[in-house]
Amino acid sequence: MSFTKLDYCQYLLSSPINYTVTNLADHLDEISHDRINRYLRGEKLTPRLLWDNVKPSLQESENAYILFDDTVLDKRYSASIELTRRQYSGNEHRVIRGIGLVSCVYVNGETGQFWVIDYRLYEERWGWTQQA
Repeated sequence: MSFTKLDYCQYLLSSPINYTVTNLADHLDEISHDRINRYLRGEKLTPRLLWDNVKPSLQESENAYILFDDTVLDKRYSASIELTRRQYSGNEHRVIRGIGLVSCVYVNGETGQFWVIDYRLYEERWGWTQQA
């Protein structure tokens, strides 16, 4: 069984809480954590790719909004990851080591649909990364 970009995107869209490669591998019988990790290292998944795939699904509405949400991806046990830095986590109510992520979400109040349409990782020394 092969692992594709579509498989990964469907997982991200359907998983409301846990987006880890380990969790994904736990839900696939024939795909290992290492196989998914190798795949992701070789793929370039950009915010522009996300927008290009989501744009046709959006329904314009007077009751639609664009929301921005910032979060800290907890990486307190991963000091060697490049983008980690000490920052305040509202979830933890304290400073932790993590990766800063800002998500842009389109919400349609009439249909109840919502789509992540953009994201940016923040790296303290260089500013925003993963430009579209």
